[in-house]
Amino acid sequence: MPFCATRCGYCDFNTYTPGELGSPRDLTGPYLDALERELELAAAKVNRPADTIFVGGGTPSLLGGEGLTRVLNAARNTFGISEGAEITTESNPESTSPEFFAQIKDAGFTRVSLGMQSAASHVLQVLERAHTPGRPFAAAKEAKAAGFEHVNLDMIYATPTETDDDVRRTLDLALETGVDHISAYSLIVEDGTRMARKVKKGELPMPDQDTMARRYDIIADTLDNAGFGWYEVSNWAKEGGECRHNMIYWRDHDWWGAGPGAHSHLGDQRFYNVKLPGRYINMVGADELPIADTETLTDSEHHMEKIMLGLRLREGIDRTLLSDKAQPMIDGFIDRGLLADDTSLHVTRSGRLLADGIITDLLLAEES
Repeated sequence: MPFCATRCGYCDFNTYTPGELGSPRDLTGPYLDALERELELAAAKVNRPADTIFVGGGTPSLLGGEGLTRVLNAARNTFGISEGAEITTESNPESTSPEFFAQIKDAGFTRVSLGMQSAASHVLQVLERAHTPGRPFAAAKEAKAAGFEHVNLDMIYATPTETDDDVRRTLDLALETGVDHISAYSLIVEDGTRMARKVKKGELPMPDQDTMARRYDIIADTLDNAGFGWYEVSNWAKEGGECRHNMIYWRDHDWWGAGPGAHSHLGDQRFYNVKLPGRYINMVGADELPIADTETLTDSEHHMEKIMLGLRLREGIDRTLLSDKAQPMIDGFIDRGLLADDTSLHVTRSGRLLADGIITDLLLAEES
């Protein structure tokens, strides 16, 4: 769903606001028509039902309950949906309501992911988020009341002006809602965003690495104590609350991404759609899959990605996946307490803070 009511200052996703592309309401009909047709064309190539569905954005909740019901029905009528499938939609708290949650629950959605980011109004202001501080928590409770067992709150930490106490209060309020999943991502200043321009002008400081590490420790300690287990470096869940759809990405399985700018992965093929909604609509309207480019992954690239993604997971990887060249380095990381090798090779609590660097070093050792 490539539309948003406003663009957040840190966002570099393929999304479009009314001022950039015309009103989302004006494009909803043609966009959904095109999405349905893309799914028809895709299902002719991939003859298997969906085990998971994830409607992301942008702001899928701008479609309303009726629009999201149409999206889900399109998947059901083309690919088909496996029994017991996990079906998630992202939602902006400000574009939800008890009626919205009831409608998408009746349609067959099983999971909701809400953008929370922070409970501190001054942090939301820096991030240029449109919602009020209390709305994500109210929305989470409304989703639970509608019968959703699985509800996620997304958090961003290490934003300029944020304090340790802001992080603690955000977590406390999130846990009070009874959600079973929390994602926490450190702020990344992406090139080309308004936030990047403010940092370049000296209006905002760059996020500090030591601050990020301290905040991560606060988050991990709080969630561990609340009965949440980490299963990916930035994701915690109660037992059974893990996002099955995201595990497909991290385990290098197959998926079809539908919509403008969506990425897909089938076997050794990876491809992505054209980004502009207008071009997307025109291509699908001509019965053409809206693919912008395709690449064939080599065995070496597959190997690299299995290591890169697998080591971010609590389940880890088999140590033998890495070559003899990397084994001395693995032993060194184990000695330093950054990796553990018990039932699998995986990052420790200390190693989670340095996961990207550990993975990079191991991959470089493989190539040497």
